[in-house]
Amino acid sequence: MSVHRYMYPTAQQAAEHCGDAILQLLKESLSGESLATLAISGGSTPRPMFEHMARSRFDWSAVHLFWVDERCVPPADPQSNYRLAKETLIEPAHIPSANVKRIPAEEPDLEAVATQYENRLPHALDLIVVGIGEDGHTAAIFPGSPAASEAVRRVVPVLDSPKPPAQRVTITPRVLREAREVLMLATGEEKAEAVWRALKSETDPTDVPARLVREREWLIDEEASSWHTAPEGG
Repeated sequence: MSVHRYMYPTAQQAAEHCGDAILQLLKESLSGESLATLAISGGSTPRPMFEHMARSRFDWSAVHLFWVDERCVPPADPQSNYRLAKETLIEPAHIPSANVKRIPAEEPDLEAVATQYENRLPHALDLIVVGIGEDGHTAAIFPGSPAASEAVRRVVPVLDSPKPPAQRVTITPRVLREAREVLMLATGEEKAEAVWRALKSETDPTDVPARLVREREWLIDEEASSWHTAPEGG
């Protein structure tokens, strides 16, 4: 598998280029199929990407939208990954509600939520877009989490996230491996060490889960690429 890493001067440029890459890959998927599947993440990083895609004239009628993870909060909560996408992409781009496959992580039985969402996922997603945390996590797969080494299940609950809220639902490494395309959008100086550890170090993916997508396509701004030397002991 070829590795592609693209550098951009600013976070805005990285986000917009990532948005353009998403739309191009979806067009390619739809050239031979009746529908395409896209899984997105939350946090602050994808906001400008969503806004950029929403301004395009892309036809979303044949795209089914999934999430790589969700925080266990109501869908209208400010922390909800779904809410961010709804306000910045789904509604502005007029994505049909029937195409939106959110994770109902506000429901109390998280095992049932995970099982049901796993059953909703296609065999292999056409495209997944993820980000990276300062600790090297991606999706809601955190360093040292059992989710990082899960080899069978495709969706699992997370009960002890080191970042609030503690409870989440996430896809597993298996879904990342099986996806046809994966894009990583990494921006901000605070992510620089994590990006270095994911791409350059020999750290195990259970310690830096973003290494799970090391061989995929990375779009990085200059600040996130500013870690040039290994940390002490690294």
